[in-house]
Order: sequence, then structure tokens, then C-alpha cells
Amino acid sequence: MRPERPARASAGLLARLRPAPVAVDDVRAAAAAVLPGLATGGLRAAVLSDPARGPVLVLAEDERRTRLSLRDLAEDMTDAGVAPTPDGVGEALTRVVARRPVTDGAALRAGVAVLDWTDDGRSAVGWRVVVRRGERTVAWTPSDRADAAVVIRTRADATARAADAGGVLRVEGPVALWSHPGAPMLATAALAAPERLLGRIADAGLRLREPQVVVTPMRPVACAAEGVADRLAGLTGEACVRLPWSGLAALRWL
Repeated sequence: MRPERPARASAGLLARLRPAPVAVDDVRAAAAAVLPGLATGGLRAAVLSDPARGPVLVLAEDERRTRLSLRDLAEDMTDAGVAPTPDGVGEALTRVVARRPVTDGAALRAGVAVLDWTDDGRSAVGWRVVVRRGERTVAWTPSDRADAAVVIRTRADATARAADAGGVLRVEGPVALWSHPGAPMLATAALAAPERLLGRIADAGLRLREPQVVVTPMRPVACAAEGVADRLAGLTGEACVRLPWSGLAALRWL
């Protein structure tokens, strides 16, 4: 008697399980629909022809210029599992525009100081200026036009603005957790004014002696006494940095 072979999925079933690809024409159609509403203020957005790359999305805002191949965007959206529908591709394209580089002017007007990783190994954190776009925050890198005076002023204003970035305080036993539900990266902004945050923690009923913070960018900030902070840092399953309260001001700018 011949042994039975395991049942194999039909080619039709496999085709149904694979995500449908996003085509260049899908991206072009979405661009025509969503770009007029996104090109506000100083942002100009258009799809242009490039002899070498085919159609490209061009984003121009003050000193920043970004050119993105529609073919590359379609492939990235396909890999990300974006539905090849007007709504799906339109939402994905909106996120692409939101990730565009931050201009020097936007950083000066609305930048906020936060803590971010200094290296790919996630071994240390430093201060960085970011600009909020909805729930997303985009880091500012000074352009070639930004001189030292502009950089210093932008960082100083971002530090002052950070204290009012908002957030939610929750006290759980010996630990105070500060989070930002609207934009997770902004949780660490409160550490730009550490004494103000420490006062809020005390008002909530937790008085910390020689407090330390456990920082993981994009996650709530944990504040606790040294021994508790040490245990927290050891128990977390993510990369984190434990810092004494006095060490926050000494962190370098990125």
C-alpha cells in the first residue's frame, strides 16, 4: 500500500495568503488624493518624472529637499503589508510625509528636548530636539545653514518647552512612572526640568531620597530610590539606562 503524502496547500490558497502587492499606480493615485491636504504651510509636495528613477515624490520645505522613488515606496508598502486600497495606501503615504526631515525653522518654533539613544547598541542616552507630528516625533538634525548660534538657541528653547510637553504621572508603590499617551517619545521631556517633576512626584505622595531614573526612549520613565531603580533596571526585558538625578544635566546633545 502506497503511503499517503501530506496534503499540500493549493497554489490558489497560497496566492490568497500572500499580501497583495502595492503598485506604483496605487501610490501615484494616493498621492493625487492626499498630497493637496498635506502640503500646508511651507511644505510643497508633488510627484515628478525622473529619467533615471521613474516617478518620484518630491517634498520641499524651507531648506529641506526629499526625493522618494514611487517604485521604492510601493515595494516598502508591500513589504509592510499595506493594503493596496485607496485608504490603505493613502494612510501609508501620509505617514511617509510625516517622517520627512525637520526644518531648522520648525525645530526653533516647536522643538522639544527629549532623551534618545546615542548609539545602535543602546548603551547610553543623550538629549535630542524633536518635533511632534501627531503621535509621531521626528528628530531634528541641523542643516548646513544652521550656525552655532542657531543650534544653541534651538536647544535652549526646546529645553524650556519640554517642561510643558505634558504627560501622566502614576505612582505604584515605591516607583513613579511618567508617560505621555499622545506621543510616547515625549515622556522623557519632563526630565529636562527634573526638580519640577520631582515636585509632582512628592505631591502625589512619594518622596524620593537620592532619586534615580530608568530610561528607555519611547517608554514611560521610571523614577525611584537607588536600590529600587537598580532592581527595575535588572528586571526589565528591554535595553535601558539608569541615571542619578544629578546626571541628567550632564548628558550630551545629539
